[in-house]
Amino acid sequence: MNKDMILYYQERAKEYERIYTKPERQEDIKLAAETLKHYFAGKEVLEIACGTGFWTQFIAETAKSVFATDINDTVIDIARAKGLPKNVQFHVADMYKNHGKQFEELFGGFIFSHILKQDRKIFFEKIRGLISEKGQIVLMDNRYVEGSNHPITETDEIGNTFQTRSLDDGSVHKVLKNFPEEDELRSLVKSFADDVRYVGSEFFWILAFRLKPGNL
Repeated sequence: MNKDMILYYQERAKEYERIYTKPERQEDIKLAAETLKHYFAGKEVLEIACGTGFWTQFIAETAKSVFATDINDTVIDIARAKGLPKNVQFHVADMYKNHGKQFEELFGGFIFSHILKQDRKIFFEKIRGLISEKGQIVLMDNRYVEGSNHPITETDEIGNTFQTRSLDDGSVHKVLKNFPEEDELRSLVKSFADDVRYVGSEFFWILAFRLKPGNL
């Protein structure tokens, strides 16, 4: 993630969870939470780009342990203040950092949309190296819904899309936000993924898959 994006999320930290209070998203949030609890039950989970820990709290209900990381100490401070169970550890770390072990499972929520299309191959190569052979990766992100999402204000020559967002302090930010569809996601992982599952609701998508043997 580039420095501008890191700064944006640092400055947005205290505002971030407002997106989860939108009335039209409540049913989809419940569905997503139940799906994540099912996928991670009894597992040791590495969470990348955990932000303020909104989704961490649901995963922690069923997971054996959650090692939740984010590059921004501002959001980690908010996450730690939630007082989540002892099976959760929060750490400030780059999402590609090797923590000295390979985890059973990896969760990346609302990070994939901020990866440039030309960097997706690198993204998958890096995160595959963080989990054990035949481990599971679960990604979750937004689907574009007119009127609920920020409008797309720019598209580059490769097809990356951007939004213009304003924060409470009056600052305005150009934010990379891609919205892949199911077919595109499946195509991106088909060479190294087994047991691919896609859960799509109106506002969110979840893609889960296991690594093929020898595809670390």
